Amino acid sequence: MARKPGHESFATRLYRGELSYNFVGRRRLWYAVSGAVMFLSVVSILVRGLHPSIDFKGGVVFQFPKAGHSIADARAAVTAAGVTPEVVTITGSGSDSRFRIETKALSQAIGNNVVAEVTKSIADRFGLQESDVNSQSVGSTWGSQITKKAIYGLVFFLIAVIIYLSFRFEWKMAFAAIIALLHDLLITAGIYSLVGFEVSPSTVIALLTILGYSLYDTVVVFDKVRENTAGLAGSSRMTFTDAANLAVNQTLVRSINTSIIALLPVAGLLIIGAGLLGAGSLKDLALALLIGLASGAYSSIFIATPIVADLKEREPTYQALARRVEARRARPAAAAVATAGPAAGAQPERMTAATATAVLDDEPGSMSELESEPEPEIESVERPRQAAPGPRPGTRPGGAQQRRNRGGRPGGRGGRPKKRR
Repeated sequence: MARKPGHESFATRLYRGELSYNFVGRRRLWYAVSGAVMFLSVVSILVRGLHPSIDFKGGVVFQFPKAGHSIADARAAVTAAGVTPEVVTITGSGSDSRFRIETKALSQAIGNNVVAEVTKSIADRFGLQESDVNSQSVGSTWGSQITKKAIYGLVFFLIAVIIYLSFRFEWKMAFAAIIALLHDLLITAGIYSLVGFEVSPSTVIALLTILGYSLYDTVVVFDKVRENTAGLAGSSRMTFTDAANLAVNQTLVRSINTSIIALLPVAGLLIIGAGLLGAGSLKDLALALLIGLASGAYSSIFIATPIVADLKEREPTYQALARRVEARRARPAAAAVATAGPAAGAQPERMTAATATAVLDDEPGSMSELESEPEPEIESVERPRQAAPGPRPGTRPGGAQQRRNRGGRPGGRGGRPKKRR
């Protein structure tokens, strides 16, 4: 069903510029908000630090059936063997619920097998067989290798992004995109530090995934900015900030829709996978993705595009454009001031030179070029009438007129010359 004229959708009105929110114009507010969040993130990382999982720091993992006991009972069983548990969680649901206890690295040497002592203490306290208690030693080498490879991958990724965006757009857009990426990574790491979530290999994978999504959303907005600013410097319709803000509004609905579509399955992983099914690895992956996707959608609108506008507005070309646009927008105000006098009752017969200069100061042939002196009067000079020229000597008066009346040609009435015999 076709829409009636004047009943366009919200997205259509945003794309046409009929509705607009000044995202880029209020960039100082967004900078302040992001700066405060990033400052808290840095302070939390320096003071509280991150909480690496056992895959990064190494240790021993004990897993055994829950059997109707509580987390306090599991802690007491491990403490009775002289070992302090670091992390105690419940995995699975229903009859498949199991305890998962992480400790620091323990000795398994003959005569000093601490792992065997903890296993026996758990089996005695929970009424289980020792074979029902699974223990696994995890070294820190694997976690450190994953961390090193992730750092290498991040560095290569950022270099590739800078090169691509510099050729595809320009280096200022590449710089803004990198700032937005670092903004997303820092906020995600800060939230992990503030809340106390563990950083696992799944978290590292999620952080690398965040980079791609955030960059994709930013490139879409940048492409619209480039389209709106093509040939802008040679006109005086709008400034670079206005064109960039129009691009953000035109892609706003698309950014909201893609962010919601991306966040819904991630929220499903977090709620169903981690909450209901008790899958700890899914929790680490989904939590980092949820925070990073939301931060990436925010940075592409409120951080990346305003930074590009700030950098471009400092160029002499766009500074001159801003002055032309400001002068053009000031003309209606000057015209309103000029017409305020006649509206109040005073009706001057002629516009003064000062008023004309204020209204049309940059137009060719404007009133500013006119002088305020009165125009000189032009005297009319009458020329004497000349008499009509008379007939040529040797001709009869009226002969030519008579020939025209007879047909315009000599030789008779029919205008055809007579043949001589």
